[in-house]
Amino acid sequence: MTDRSKPGSKGDRDGLRHQMLAVGCTTAEIATEMRVRYRMRPREAWRHAHGWTLQTAADRITEAAASTSPVAADASLTAKWEKWPGGAARRPSVPVILAMASAYGCEPGDLLDIDDRRALPDTDLRALTRPAPPTAEPQPVPAQSPTLPTTDLVHLAADESATWAQWAEASNVGDLGLEQMLAEIRTLAGDYLVSDPVVLFGRTRRLRDRVFGLLEGHQYPRQSRELYAASGYLCALLAWMSSDLGQLRDADTQGRTAWLCAELADHDDLRAWVLSTRSKVAFWDGRLRDAVAYARRGASCRPSGTVSVLLACQEADAWSVIGAHDESLAALHRAEDARAALTGTDEVGGILSCQPSRQDNYAAAVHLRGGRPADALRATTSALALLAVQPVRAYGTEAQIHISQASAHLATGDVDGAREALAPVLAMPPDHRLAPVARRLSELSAVIDHRAPGAGVIGLRAAITDWCADSAPQHLALSPGAGSADLISG
Repeated sequence: MTDRSKPGSKGDRDGLRHQMLAVGCTTAEIATEMRVRYRMRPREAWRHAHGWTLQTAADRITEAAASTSPVAADASLTAKWEKWPGGAARRPSVPVILAMASAYGCEPGDLLDIDDRRALPDTDLRALTRPAPPTAEPQPVPAQSPTLPTTDLVHLAADESATWAQWAEASNVGDLGLEQMLAEIRTLAGDYLVSDPVVLFGRTRRLRDRVFGLLEGHQYPRQSRELYAASGYLCALLAWMSSDLGQLRDADTQGRTAWLCAELADHDDLRAWVLSTRSKVAFWDGRLRDAVAYARRGASCRPSGTVSVLLACQEADAWSVIGAHDESLAALHRAEDARAALTGTDEVGGILSCQPSRQDNYAAAVHLRGGRPADALRATTSALALLAVQPVRAYGTEAQIHISQASAHLATGDVDGAREALAPVLAMPPDHRLAPVARRLSELSAVIDHRAPGAGVIGLRAAITDWCADSAPQHLALSPGAGSADLISG
């Protein structure tokens, strides 16, 4: 029995495209046939005429826009642009449609049907359907038209300039709105230290979409830079959260978009935080040299606030795993120097800040890998004392401090001390069990495996195994449908 592709399926579309190419049809003719046969929107038809996936199209659109008006496209946004003006869609801005036309090799008007033209603002429609300039040498315009007196021509030119000035003066965001947006970003960064990460991911994603939507409109250049900075911080937060949920590839994608926003905003502190986030992702992805490079590059931005401390700590962390203990100790000393030299404050705070307890947490891990358990114990004792007086206790940092403390006790043969140190970690609710904590616990379990078997040690190892099996990343991995829904609507 012949296996025929369903009408409109990928196999059916690809078959049609190959048949039309074989008989010499152009891409425009293929797009027209796709629209008629499969009842597609024009932008979707042009994408399928090229045989591109949503992600491939997003990449081509981003590349096409790079030299004019930068567009940060992804598969989800491209799908929404294609479906507009239908439900659950997003109106493509003029720069987006121009970039699409460039990527697909067509005119902007080819990507619009009657529904698009009715729904587009008049100014956008005029910009997109403006006739192409003549290719022949234009004839000189007479100094004085026989049908338009000079005074009327002058008045017309003034009216045109006034109309443009009204457009240039208009903005879709005010200074109060920008201030409120930064306040919301600070709230998200602070809440992430103590709240359900999946719920916070959803809230952060929704705010990012609001900012992206504003950037597709019109505002003063200063306001655009502030919106790009807000987008950069939000994408950095999403990168941080994605890595904590064990989704490192997605975290890297968010990091790249955050970097684009930092460049467009020309914001050194944001550049440093983005590079700190990318260093974190590279570290947990096993790309330790990249983690060092990102941390050093972030420090070269000469940022204000505590990101300079965190970058040095991250460099020390990566060097210690590599086994370069002299370099890791030197980086820890730079973290201390950066702390002593602090003059500015953190613009966002929360997870995008480095309190002394967080610095001690890194120091403890570095000392453990360097074979200095006594130094590690001192660092964890200091960190827990500092956490006790902080108004907000970050449960992820606190858990890692307890794990380092347990590892130091095991290194000195104190199994009871290790069990006591781990008790708060093992009691954490599943939705707080983030990927970095699970990885640190797994490393501790490997240390336990090298010890002589005993009832206490075996019980501790079993408790760690059960804990990791009931972690937030594990839940997302086992239930991708539910996890995705939570991340979208949380």
